[in-house]
Amino acid sequence: MRHTFLTSLLTAAVATFTLSAAAVPSAPAVTELPPVAISADQSIDKIDINNADATTLQRELSGIGKAKSEAIVAYREANGNFASVDELLEVKGIGKAILERNRGKVTVN
Repeated sequence: MRHTFLTSLLTAAVATFTLSAAAVPSAPAVTELPPVAISADQSIDKIDINNADATTLQRELSGIGKAKSEAIVAYREANGNFASVDELLEVKGIGKAILERNRGKVTVN
């Protein structure tokens, strides 16, 4: 009797799990994409602060609105081209935090 009870219990458990597994819809197949390699000549373009207009600076740089982008252009027009990206700190309204946030996005040519 004990053997019959355990067999019935085991059969019921297996049937429950089998039905539960059949009720779960299968996940869609995952399509694997080929790896993408970026060479040095395909690097992301940086914004040249010596040539960019105020609209481009405002659109592309983080924390740079209309007033600051215009201040960058005005500084460049008054003082000549920037010698380095760090010279942006001389522009009113540009602090270390804004410069560091955008350092990877800008260059001087």
